[in-house]
Amino acid sequence: MFDAHHLLALAPVAEAAGFDSVAVPESVFYPAEVSANYPYSPDGKRFWPPETPFTDPLVAIAAMAGRTSTLAFVTNVVKAPLRHPLLLAKQVSSLAALFPGRVRLGLGSSWIPEEFAWTGTEMRTRGARLDEIIDVVREVCGGGGPRWVEYHGRHYDFGPLMVEPAPADPVPLIIGGHSPPALRRAARVGDGWISVQSTTAELRGVLEELAGLRRDAGRDHLPFEANLLCLDLAPDESGAEGFASFAGEVVALGMQPVFQVVPWFFTGGDPSSLEVRASSLEAFGAEVIEPLGAQAGPT
Repeated sequence: MFDAHHLLALAPVAEAAGFDSVAVPESVFYPAEVSANYPYSPDGKRFWPPETPFTDPLVAIAAMAGRTSTLAFVTNVVKAPLRHPLLLAKQVSSLAALFPGRVRLGLGSSWIPEEFAWTGTEMRTRGARLDEIIDVVREVCGGGGPRWVEYHGRHYDFGPLMVEPAPADPVPLIIGGHSPPALRRAARVGDGWISVQSTTAELRGVLEELAGLRRDAGRDHLPFEANLLCLDLAPDESGAEGFASFAGEVVALGMQPVFQVVPWFFTGGDPSSLEVRASSLEAFGAEVIEPLGAQAGPT
């Protein structure tokens, strides 16, 4: 939700501060009126104004990756049912080929009926189509370079074709959403799960449910990322212990924790200022990332 030029300026700062990755959200447009409630606020209202910038996540990732050398990126999340899976797979495969090992694809749906209506897609079938989209993207971006692929589903159907460039290594697919179908999807076919803003208490219950679903699916032995935005973990020196403690709980459930943080909201300065955002990233690196790395030792 940054100005486009802030993304380019801050990506190298985050890399230098020791961050693993940047999470990039998606919003296609802001309808003046929405015929559904936002599912992640108590009153069902959107918490961002209409002029909030949402640079297309795949465009933003390409630009930021070109400014950095090790920083990774995850979409948080692409509203996949608004897109045709072959076009999405082409974009992701190109990104992954250009920036090997630095792209993770966060996938979800949309809660906005107008987004479906005005992009000519169907909301009613979004869940079933998302399942097929995951299949198609996995076929194209599953690693091993270009190969012939085909798909014959209820909603998408195509004969043998090849997408080039294609990544040498699989692109991890991180599934978003807190609903029961979303959690089942993450456990059944995902390489991870990505949360919305939540407290650690709320996340504990979801993660325990996910762990059970992964066992039921026979996939609890596979690597799995838990990408978490915890509202009650302080992004300062006093919060390093909290991150470490909660990370231990996540690891005990058989998942690799990745924490999203927004430290510019905790500095006391203007959170929309480029200078405040940059200094908050640097401070978080020094006060939390560096101490946590020292505790963990060489990896």
